[in-house]
Amino acid sequence: MPQQADNSNPEPVSRLVPSRTTELLRSAATWLTDLLTPPVCLACSEPIQSRDALCPGCWSEVDFIRPPLCDKLGIRLPYATGDTMISAAAAARPPAYSRARAVAHYEGTMRKLIHDLKFHDRHDVRRLMGAWLATSGCELIADADVLVPVPLSRTRLLSRRFNQSAILALEVSGLTGLKVRTQGLTRTRRTPTQVGLTRDQRRENVRGAFQVPPKERPQIAGKRVLLIDDIITTGATAEACTKALYSADAANVDIVALAILADPMRITT
Repeated sequence: MPQQADNSNPEPVSRLVPSRTTELLRSAATWLTDLLTPPVCLACSEPIQSRDALCPGCWSEVDFIRPPLCDKLGIRLPYATGDTMISAAAAARPPAYSRARAVAHYEGTMRKLIHDLKFHDRHDVRRLMGAWLATSGCELIADADVLVPVPLSRTRLLSRRFNQSAILALEVSGLTGLKVRTQGLTRTRRTPTQVGLTRDQRRENVRGAFQVPPKERPQIAGKRVLLIDDIITTGATAEACTKALYSADAANVDIVALAILADPMRITT
């Protein structure tokens, strides 16, 4: 005899489907919010139809990085072969991390948005950036166990009051369900700014500058780690972070960032 379904304690319908009243209240709240503070472009403040978005003009100035890509460095390649492709730069100097991906080149609208987040406390851009990262890094996210943001030094964190990479990691976590270890990496020393340094100078500047704290090692060991950063310039910081994670027995390290330097010959380890 087939078993009868147990309906003695059914899930309340109100938990499964929003009531008409709830939907109306949400619509009214959205309408009122848009009336009081109309949505504007995150880059130029031009009025637009929806929040957390860009106007067509600013969107067209984002140089999104689309396939075909170098599987290692995530830089754009001229044509696809149908197989996994490695650029000449990656073949000449393979990075310590397995794969890198970035949303766009660090220029135009993307440069402005990142600059506004880091230096002008424009946290209204974080939702759009998180969505971009989740899309561009989808194949890396599918293979990851945990997200780890690239850390700031204590002095820089105190002056800025937040770590933009940690904010981005939390946004990606909210969209993907992956856990974030905000203290999975720390800086062992303050490093001078990387601006203006050559590739080799950058590598030396951050050599040994990161570590996995002892209490975080059980959360890193054996895990496939996805590093989150705002910009990949030469890959020196990603390289140093990767080595620290592998020293803590991470199983694999990938990285996804908002932007990457447009010159592919500089993006090596």
